[in-house]
Amino acid sequence: MERREKIEQIAKTPEDRMLLAKVADRMETAMARNIPAVSCFLSLREQDMVRRYLGSPEGFLFFGGFLEAERKAACFLPDYLDESYLETEITCLRASFYKGDAPTHRDFLGALMGAGIKRETVGDILVGKTSCDFFLTSEIAPYVLQNLTGAGRTHLSLSEIPLGEACIPVPEIQELRDTVASCRLDSILSSGFRVARSLASEAVQAGKAAINGLPCEKPDKQVEPGDTVTLRGFGKLRLKEISGTTKKGRTAVVIQKFI
Repeated sequence: MERREKIEQIAKTPEDRMLLAKVADRMETAMARNIPAVSCFLSLREQDMVRRYLGSPEGFLFFGGFLEAERKAACFLPDYLDESYLETEITCLRASFYKGDAPTHRDFLGALMGAGIKRETVGDILVGKTSCDFFLTSEIAPYVLQNLTGAGRTHLSLSEIPLGEACIPVPEIQELRDTVASCRLDSILSSGFRVARSLASEAVQAGKAAINGLPCEKPDKQVEPGDTVTLRGFGKLRLKEISGTTKKGRTAVVIQKFI
């Protein structure tokens, strides 16, 4: 299959095609020359597109600064380099602020975009009570250190920290017990977010849902215990366990909702 045809099959929009072609070209050139390469930060859906295009060649991986990162860069490392090389390509900055100000993820993202920073150069943004750690491509770190002075009405004090010192927030989890007709994706979303199953089904078909970070547009896709599902605009759930069947034939489930 030709390269153009393969990209057309995977990409859904002109923006997808442009991004996939750019990342694929960078990775393929690096592999052919046996030199390292790191792409821009990619969303989970974009990572899936790149993975489907490239497969899993030796030396290829995704890296976002920490293991649980959602936004990651596509990377190729030749056999003479290890993952420590990536610490020179991705930087973590800590923005400290007064505890009483409580800026949000949206405030920080808006401040970065307002400073002229492209979204593709920014990874995960981890907001804490007195500071926010965020990841970005190393080449723009000096510019951000000099130009990002506030988020919303909050004054920021910025410094660079080692990747391993980033504060990874522990999510609050609400545990829900319910019964569903089956463990279809739309049923789990309906139960966890307390919305009509028809609404959940429409959202899934519109491309707003994902299972374990991979986009899914099939409302009847079965969710297994341990799977994490997300619905854009609502949040994230995990099917913790299937605890049996009721006398009426419904499936008893325990769902964890990330708050």
